[in-house]
Amino acid sequence: MKFDEMKSDEEKIDKRIKRRRRQFRLSTGDIIFNILNYTFFGLFTFICFLPFYYIFINTISDNELANAGLITLLPKGIHLENYFALRNVNNFGTAVVVTVARTVIGTLLMVIASAFCGYLVTKKEMWGRKFWYRFLIITMYFNAGLIPWYLNMSMLGLTDNFLGYIIPGIVAPFNIILVKTYIESIPAELEESASMDGAGYLTRFRIIVFPLCKPILATVAIFGALGHWNSFIDSMILMGNKPQLQTLQYVLYIYLNRANNLASMMKQGGVLSEDMIADALSGRTIKFTVAMVSIIPIICVYPFLSRYFQKGIMIGAVKG
Repeated sequence: MKFDEMKSDEEKIDKRIKRRRRQFRLSTGDIIFNILNYTFFGLFTFICFLPFYYIFINTISDNELANAGLITLLPKGIHLENYFALRNVNNFGTAVVVTVARTVIGTLLMVIASAFCGYLVTKKEMWGRKFWYRFLIITMYFNAGLIPWYLNMSMLGLTDNFLGYIIPGIVAPFNIILVKTYIESIPAELEESASMDGAGYLTRFRIIVFPLCKPILATVAIFGALGHWNSFIDSMILMGNKPQLQTLQYVLYIYLNRANNLASMMKQGGVLSEDMIADALSGRTIKFTVAMVSIIPIICVYPFLSRYFQKGIMIGAVKG
């Protein structure tokens, strides 16, 4: 009797498995759609990856072949001299340190400020909340211009000062809007329960809100890190008297301009030294090497934050 019951149970299980297999069996249309979908996104990924690959193989290939445009799919005469040559750029080492310090410190302070300010403007009991929030948004649309900005920075003592990189970017209105929108999507009951237990605003922000904001804060961190890493205009304007405070992007910009100027002089028949001629001939590879040095750190960091970035930017776009 027990054997028959066990057999019937096994038959029922087999029927359920077969039924589920039939339910999840892909139709011909689904198979065609998946093939087209994977093919399209595979080609799209390849198209996005190809420029980086092309630039990289030109930087590690023979400079004469690269300058002649003969490097297409595979590197030839592989070497790393172009990257080692960047060590000879004036203030290259200090520029790397300044840029990394600026990116880390500036991004960290901006994330903290964006999180806290975004949390504050979600509180209806905040004094003058609507005024301060609208005042914050207005700064996104109105700008005094470059010269008033420089005069203001000069009067504040932020020229030839490392803090000139950090202080102006701490409060970012767009990031505050993203954080505010994200915090409004968090159930209010979480804060209410903590408030009933006697937790104040800072405690609720530190224990409840801040940990739940990781996706949007990762998004803000990516925006901030990209802005700090790629910026060179402020370095060119503010740090003219202190080359040791210039950023990597500005130093590479000067180096690239030097190579282009030497190439122009060479075409015009100017008298150049051997070192100058070498720089002029390797102008194309210099451009590619500078590009790779500029983007490699961001490419290395972005994959670790991409999943938070996707979630944060989608939720932050639900409300305005």
